[in-house]
Amino acid sequence: MPPEPTPAEISQFVERFAGVLANSGVPTMSARVMACMLVSPNGTMTAAELAEALKISQPAVSGAVRQLIQVSFITRERLPGSRKDHYRIRDDVFSAIIERRNNALAEWESSVLSGVDLFGQDSVVGRRLAENAEFFAFIREDLNQMIKNWRSTHPKR
Repeated sequence: MPPEPTPAEISQFVERFAGVLANSGVPTMSARVMACMLVSPNGTMTAAELAEALKISQPAVSGAVRQLIQVSFITRERLPGSRKDHYRIRDDVFSAIIERRNNALAEWESSVLSGVDLFGQDSVVGRRLAENAEFFAFIREDLNQMIKNWRSTHPKR
């Protein structure tokens, strides 16, 4: 078993992983909050704890958690006897992200297909759009199956 990581090592991991998330489209502050919460032993943190750990202001935390709550990646809860909001990251946050992205593929496919109707299936543009719609459908179907397989072997706790 490896030794307990130091606070500096944890901070480096959080920032490195947040950078990976940000590079894939997650807003930077939300990525930092997600990464920090992911390595929290119990998966919950208060706004003050997040601000301290990330060395950012409470308003920055507030904006990030608001966005993460909106997309259901974290939840807000009150612990008995506490006046502070505690934020909890979903244990399955990354499968939720992939599911959300997969749902976007269905919207892309539908939108592109409306372009096929607009330009006509026999036009250069119509054929290009149809090819992309087929690609979106192909990827979406495979992802749906992979998500089902994952869920069947890793039920939500």
